[in-house]
Amino acid sequence: MKSNPVGWFEIYVQDMPRAKAFYEAVFKGELTQLADPSPEPDASSDMEMWAFPMSQEGGGAAGALVRMGGCPSGGSTLVYFSCDDCAVEAERAAAHGGSIFKPKMSIGEYGFIAMVTDTEGNMIGLHSMA
Repeated sequence: MKSNPVGWFEIYVQDMPRAKAFYEAVFKGELTQLADPSPEPDASSDMEMWAFPMSQEGGGAAGALVRMGGCPSGGSTLVYFSCDDCAVEAERAAAHGGSIFKPKMSIGEYGFIAMVTDTEGNMIGLHSMA
């Protein structure tokens, strides 16, 4: 396992305008809308993402508010672990008692993600550039 393995987080919401206003007011800053992360038509047509301020040079994990059909909110925060190839870790999760919720998929210039459920019912994300 890599040191500081968390590379991204997502806080799932149902009402994006309300959630965005809350986080911008609490942390006194603006969130930035992320473009459709998928190069495939209709792959993420029901997804909206607003990123917290981030820096490639800074420490800590970057993240965003996400509204996506089928993903609940209210206690739903998704942590993404950085991987060399997220399909490999997804298969390992399935082989060790977990399950694959969303197999490896492209998110365009940002690489690839997969989502898995662990043995305790927690969903985690896996991210890789390849």
